[in-house]
Amino acid sequence: MIAKKRTIPLKILILTALLRRLPKNHIKRPQILVELSRRIAGFKGEESFDFYLNSLDEKKYMIIHDLNLPDGKYNCQIDTLLLSSNYALIIEIKNMAGKLIFDTDNDQFIQIVNGSEKGYADPIAQAERQKEYFKKLFPTLIVDYLIVFTNPHSILSFIGKNTQIKQRVCKSHSFLKKIEVFKKIYTDEILTSKDLRKVSRTLIKMNTPPTAYIFEKYGIKKSELITGIHCPNCSFLPLVREKRKWFCPSCQTFSKDAHLYGLQDYFLLFNSKITNEEFRKFTSCKSSNIAYKLLLMCDLNNSGTNKGRTYFPNTLPLENLEK
Repeated sequence: MIAKKRTIPLKILILTALLRRLPKNHIKRPQILVELSRRIAGFKGEESFDFYLNSLDEKKYMIIHDLNLPDGKYNCQIDTLLLSSNYALIIEIKNMAGKLIFDTDNDQFIQIVNGSEKGYADPIAQAERQKEYFKKLFPTLIVDYLIVFTNPHSILSFIGKNTQIKQRVCKSHSFLKKIEVFKKIYTDEILTSKDLRKVSRTLIKMNTPPTAYIFEKYGIKKSELITGIHCPNCSFLPLVREKRKWFCPSCQTFSKDAHLYGLQDYFLLFNSKITNEEFRKFTSCKSSNIAYKLLLMCDLNNSGTNKGRTYFPNTLPLENLEK
């Protein structure tokens, strides 16, 4: 059963929105572009891995994709979490080419492509930290992890005395074999179906856009961002309100629902909720009545009354944009 389906990861959405709203000459743009490109490649690998996940017995496993869990000022991000009555499995998915070397004696992870050697953060150490995080959340839960490489042409190599690492690393095509191994290791049932649903709901409720973490990572302040509604066609901003539509001066097009895309940027970058006044300030909309009607069109949750009413989404990305 898929408890949280795979959509475009929140970090990709945040980085994309950030690039859209940073000034073109901002010093951090090249670094953000590099990270965005890497994460898009990773997401393509995650999508290809779903072929193997779909082979699992949906009655025995609960699958949660793209979890972003708050960890102080940091972020615990998990590509895919597999829950069963016997154990929880953290799955880190990597889409990398070349020769990939795990040096367990020095806790190093090295990639060699076309003779060029580059070091990366050790995915084993990352998964170990995620495992410890989960153990603090759910002390009775048995947690393990698996690093899955999706590029069919990559070559895995292991150096060092720690031979146990091989048990936690595989290529996509070996994933189902690894699951059979875990089934033999963890035979005791520790969670009921009710427990599984409870754990799943707790994690999904905790899922939070890692905006603060990304802002701190790049040293960016919200005051540096450009506000306004952007054009869904060419990304120009800000659009102007004309004839009950949004008009783009750049590509000369009109849009009825461009504010939906603007609101997604707002919820990803500025705040998880918005008032009528904040909407008007963000969009440069002068009429509170028009703002009220536009917010109602967005199918958002709301709480409070009159000027104190706030609007907030069920989930990100906004469901309206996926249809």
